[in-house]
Amino acid sequence: MAGRGTPATALLARRRITHQVHAYEHDPRAESYGLEAAEALGRPAEQVFKTLVADVDGALAVGVVPVTGQLDLKALAAALGGKKAKMAEMSAAERATGYVAGGISPLGQKKRLPVVLDSSAETFATILCSAGRRGLEIELAPGDLVLLLDARVAAIAA
Repeated sequence: MAGRGTPATALLARRRITHQVHAYEHDPRAESYGLEAAEALGRPAEQVFKTLVADVDGALAVGVVPVTGQLDLKALAAALGGKKAKMAEMSAAERATGYVAGGISPLGQKKRLPVVLDSSAETFATILCSAGRRGLEIELAPGDLVLLLDARVAAIAA
């Protein structure tokens, strides 16, 4: 795995969190990176989560939802005690996280942003999310993700 690490995998190793890294051949023509990951790894799409950066009342925040759904911006704002949310500009999301769109991990971001994990994650023993690069996923227990990120859990998927 030399040279394949990301800030997300480094964080998990440093904190000794049980996880698995799954690599697959990313197709740049794929319409949905998340659905592509689920298919490539032979996992139910509901178990694969995408990381979306939103602007809640002028501050960036992260919503982590199944790749099968969309981020409910109203629910995200409510979960964070905010009034209004909209998707963040791609450049702002990439700058704040240090990752490129399509490969944004909720872990190891450059700037520590508030995170909300969709409550459906709790129905799985493990979930998959981006490891910080297209074609690389991390599998870990949702509870570990919540602990590491001090995340809130709420119904934020639409």
